[in-house]
Amino acid sequence: MLDHDDLARRLRNLRTGGKQVIVTNGCFDLLHVGHVRYLAAAAQEADELIVAINDDESVRRLKGSGRPILPAADRAELLAALRFVDYVVIFPEPTVGPLLEAIRPDVHCKGTDYTLDSVPEREVVRGYGGRIAIVGDPKDHSTRDLLARIAESPR
Repeated sequence: MLDHDDLARRLRNLRTGGKQVIVTNGCFDLLHVGHVRYLAAAAQEADELIVAINDDESVRRLKGSGRPILPAADRAELLAALRFVDYVVIFPEPTVGPLLEAIRPDVHCKGTDYTLDSVPEREVVRGYGGRIAIVGDPKDHSTRDLLARIAESPR
């Protein structure tokens, strides 16, 4: 888990060594199989996978009251434990666009609920010459559905 300055330093070293960098992002608020499949597929797109996660306040704005379930530090620790995740960074902005602009990854990955033309950060990525990849299995899993199943289960 890195802050933005540490991440920038690491990226300079990686690029000097000829490595290509991937960034993917999300809330990752209850890690589930869809997340794991998505991140594993993203890791195949280049050499080093950086997962950018929304901070707690931006998750609340995006997902509503009662979210996130897990605080950002816990979500980051869970993601960092996955063997194919190289770095995790937490971002406070409403979108990952400013982080992408700052670190300019070679590849920006999004899930199959997007198309190349619907990725919100597409103009940022295209503007610096990066590539967008749509990865993962069909969007058959969601934290919202998982929470609903938990709420409906008998106690």
